[in-house]
Amino acid sequence: MVAARARPDMTLEVDTVLVPVDGSVAASNAAEYAVAVAERYDADLHALFVLADDVAREIQDGTADEDAVAGDSRAVIDDIRAMAPSDVTVSSSVMHGFSTQRKTHHPGSVILDTADDVGADFIVVPRESPGTPDPPGTVLEKVAEYVLLYASQPVLSV
Repeated sequence: MVAARARPDMTLEVDTVLVPVDGSVAASNAAEYAVAVAERYDADLHALFVLADDVAREIQDGTADEDAVAGDSRAVIDDIRAMAPSDVTVSSSVMHGFSTQRKTHHPGSVILDTADDVGADFIVVPRESPGTPDPPGTVLEKVAEYVLLYASQPVLSV
């Protein structure tokens, strides 16, 4: 058995860490890891709140309680800001995870597009938590594999 060794001349430089969140337990766990990575590399953190299909449709139809949706996403982002040390700058955005007009617009593509938009060098993505009930409106439980396959940045799936 051969042990893998890091080459001494290879260093990982991280300026911005991206963590997609949706209010789920798995996303909260991923956010904790993302904060730790950002702190370790003296990087900024960008939290992307991804809206679920049903929420996005309600917003498009005009039937959503937009104040409640904004409040939910703000509460999740505020929790991430609270867990981050003061030297980690936390920015955020909110995106629809699905589109009824664009077939290629799904949570995985939204995460990768946002990574490019914010210049993320590292992504921490939640993966499905079997047996853990998540609140309605969560969307990220099955995107980890897509992000791992197509991301050009290093990805930590937790």
